[in-house]
Parts: sequence; C-alpha cells; structure tokens
Amino acid sequence: MINYNPDVLSCLANLSNDEVFTPPEIANRMLDLLPKEIWSDSKVKFLDPFCKSGVFLREITKRLLEGLSEEIPDMQERLDHILHHQVYGMAITELTSLVSRRSLYCSKDASSEYSISRFDEAAGNIAFHEIPHTWNESTGKCIYCGASREVYERGEDKESHAYQFIHTDNPKELFNNMKFDVIIGNPPYQLDDGGNNASATPIYNLFVEQAKKLSPAYLIMIIPSRWYCGGRGLDSFREAMLTDAHLKLIYDFQRAKDCFPGIRNGGGICYFLLDSHYNSSDVCIINHGNDKNIEMIRPKLEFGFDFFIRDSRVRNIVSKIMQQNEDKVASRVFRQKPYGFRTNFTGYTKKGEVKLYTKKEKCGYGYVKREEILKNEETIDKWKVVTSRSTSVPEEDNGQVLRMSQTFIVEPNAVVTESYIVIDVFDDRAEAENFMSYVKTKFFRILCQVMIVSPDVSKRTFNLVPLQDFSHPWTDEMLYRKYKLSSDEIAFIESMIRPMEYSRNKLRVG
Repeated sequence: MINYNPDVLSCLANLSNDEVFTPPEIANRMLDLLPKEIWSDSKVKFLDPFCKSGVFLREITKRLLEGLSEEIPDMQERLDHILHHQVYGMAITELTSLVSRRSLYCSKDASSEYSISRFDEAAGNIAFHEIPHTWNESTGKCIYCGASREVYERGEDKESHAYQFIHTDNPKELFNNMKFDVIIGNPPYQLDDGGNNASATPIYNLFVEQAKKLSPAYLIMIIPSRWYCGGRGLDSFREAMLTDAHLKLIYDFQRAKDCFPGIRNGGGICYFLLDSHYNSSDVCIINHGNDKNIEMIRPKLEFGFDFFIRDSRVRNIVSKIMQQNEDKVASRVFRQKPYGFRTNFTGYTKKGEVKLYTKKEKCGYGYVKREEILKNEETIDKWKVVTSRSTSVPEEDNGQVLRMSQTFIVEPNAVVTESYIVIDVFDDRAEAENFMSYVKTKFFRILCQVMIVSPDVSKRTFNLVPLQDFSHPWTDEMLYRKYKLSSDEIAFIESMIRPMEYSRNKLRVG
C-alpha cells in the first residue's frame, strides 16, 4: 500500500468554487521567473495583496528558508526574520485570511502558542480589513470597483467583496509606504455587475493597476487571457500592458483546466512577468497546450494591430495573410443589436410581415412589422450569414475552449435579435452559400478561434480573417495554396479544428 499525503492547498485548488485557489505547482512556476539570487537576499520584501490559500507566501518562505541558511544558520531565527520582515499579505476575505495564516504560520492566530513564529497581533503580516464600497449616488456603482449597489449592499452577514487593495487612490498608504521588491498573486477576476443574466465585469485589471503604483522590481500575476483582445472595460488595460516596456514574459494556457483543474474559465488563463530591469517592445510568449510548450520572442504589437495574437503558430500564419494586403471580414460585420431588437425582446407575433430569429428554443422565430425594424433596414431583403453571439464549448472539453456556435443563412424578409451576429449580407443566395463554404473551412475558424477569449462573439472575432472573392466556393486546400502555408502550419490547423457539418439547414459543429 502506497502512503499518500496530499498537499491540502493542492486539494483546495482542485475544488470548483468562485474563489480560485492557485495550485502549488503553478505558484512555483511563477516564482521560478524570479532571479535565483533573490532567495539568498535577506532584505527582499514580498507581497501577495490578494491572499486566498496563502500558497504564494508559503512557497516563498520555503525558498527563503533554504536560500538564507548560510546567512542566518539558526532555523528559528531565520524563520522569524523571514515571516516578520520579508513576507507580507493582504487577504481578500475574512475566511481567506484565516486560511492563509494557517498555511503560513500553522495557526490562524499568529500571536498564539501554535504559531511557528509569534507575533504581537493575531493577523501577523497577513492583514484583512472589512471596508464598505463607496457608492456613486447617480449611477449606483462603486467608484473604485464598479460593483452594483443593488447587488452588494446586502447587510453585514454577507460578503461585500469590497477588496481593500483596490478601494483606495493610494495603495502605498495601506502598507505605511513600505517598499516591496516582489508583488505576486492571483487576484479576484470579476464581479456581478447587476446586469441581465447575471453579467459580470472584470476587476483583475484593477488589481494589476494598483500593484503597478507600488513600483515593485518584479510583478507577477495570474489572470484571465481575455485582456489580449480588450473589450468589456479592458481596452485601456490592454493598451497599457502591450505598450509596457517592462512586460518580459507571458505564459499562456488556452485551456483553463491545464492551470486550474477545478474551474471553468472560457478564454483561458495566463500569468505574466513585469520586470523593471527589462526594457523592450518584444515579449517572450509561451503557449501551453497538449503537454508541450511553444516559445517565441516577438513584438507585443505588430501588423498594425492594437491586440495581441496569443498563439505564435497562428501569428506565423497571419504574417503570410498580411502580405496579401486584403480587407478583413470584421469590416463587414454588423455592430451590436443589428436590427434594433434586444435578446429579451418578446414583442413578436406568430404571424406577420418579417420573420425574426430569436434565441428562444435555439433558433426559434416569430414575426414583426417592417416598420418596427429601425436599424439596417436596407438589408432586410438580402441574404445574411449570421452566427450565435454566445460561444460554445464542446461537451468533451471541460477546459472551456470557446468556439463559434450556431452559424446559418438568414433568408430575405427575415432579421435577427442581438442573440446573433450578422457577419455579412449578400444580394443572392449563391454568394451567401459560397461565404458559408468559407466559414466552414478550418482556415476561417482557426483565425476566429484565436480571437475568441470571452463568452461573446463580436466584430473583433473576425479581425484576422481575410475577405475573399465569393463568386465561387472555398475549400481549405484552396486557402492553404493561396497563402502558401507550410506542411507544419497545415498540420497545426488540421489538428486544432474539427470538421463542421450542415444540420437542419444550419451550420453546426460536427
């Protein structure tokens, strides 16, 4: 019989919950990005400003205990020095403060006899202070994090998620202007914003921005990858990251499960290193997938794009596409609410003038009067190629790799609600069918796939896809020849994208 004594923090990381606990393995990979000499420096200060399990602080302490053994030979003296003068944290909730202290001090009370290093205060160097949101009276939103007053002003018995680190204009005051050399951690990712269907607003960007104000020598955080393409309040954050000369490395997980086994996060996860000693427009991007890594040093911004192409293999394909200097499909895509009807529109009838495709019952439909259509009226009688705004996840893929869902042709005298994206419109059915043959190709979908980093399809999804001549159908073989793709590039596309098949007059993933 094999004795198995699992790390309790590994067990926590495998649980499915709202507070994503970092596995010790990932925490150590992130710590490996730091220079080795830092572990033998007794003056270096570390901060995790959003402790959950305390895994970062625990693993930092382990490394310092080994690295400082010569400078401070006595074990207890060395431990006291590290915990009192080098390792600091700020918990995101009262519960995680207790868990983090238990992980680091072996006691939730750092002043107790059970603590491996005694402090005067129970908190030790892992602080937690419950604070209120600061509401904007006109908007009903928190001025710091954007939380909805309706959702989060809910009494003392429930967690308000008013994270202290981002609810201040000057985070240095939280630490008595202490200088930290390394800031590392896994911040909260989003908050329910009180919108329809329990929509959520990203907040991890706020934690990164606050951490930058502390001017650490090294900043390492693990966050969702959707910032590569911006959107949903992330455009300015994306620009700041991609123009930051100190951004040295991005380690990208397309499948969240490869990083956090117990959660689902559509669009993937990444961790990054900001190194104050590094100054370059290039970044080292490491793409993790299928148990192997693809590493490349390349520009953060290239081809005139304002977004980041996550997969280096796709980047090489895009490079060949850009040589053709063709317009992109994104230039043809309609903006939100293409015909003025919201997803939750219910004013349609069983009979009427113009068919309206709705989200109900997966491509259900009703009818509206022509005069009710207030946007893009000139396209009502054209052929439209549309796709579901919501992405899909294959049943066998619990890693939450997002993909385009229902794609189909909408006939003349028919429109759609904002549940769908109108990709393009055509005067005759033949052109629409030829466009559909293009959508069906793996070439088309790999270029979309790299841009899908959020649950919704948008114009930006098609930023990399070149427009073609739709007087004839298209196949992958024709496209591979046109863009002179190598055998390795073709093999990559073929391995990444599954065939698409027609079903009930709609294009679906086979």
